[in-house]
Amino acid sequence: MVIVRKREYLDELKHILSFIAKDSVERAKYFRQQLDSRIDDLVNFPYKYRHSLHHDSIEVRDLIFKGYTIVYRINAAEEKIEIIEIFKWTK
Repeated sequence: MVIVRKREYLDELKHILSFIAKDSVERAKYFRQQLDSRIDDLVNFPYKYRHSLHHDSIEVRDLIFKGYTIVYRINAAEEKIEIIEIFKWTK
């Protein structure tokens, strides 16, 4: 399986990293490294995380990381995992 990061995800991540970097560039880099590591591990265990609360499809999952929800879709037919979006869930 390959991982494809969609444009919407990358745009949202850029805003998050910019916000973190206002406090500490090093923390922003570390956040990105940890997040990328967690996402890259999805190729080994794509169904590890819960079914998405935001989508009806069983193939769409929510990875929770440091208060952020990363929504991804498993496309078994094309052997890819699509990282769709990232957001901070607030009530």
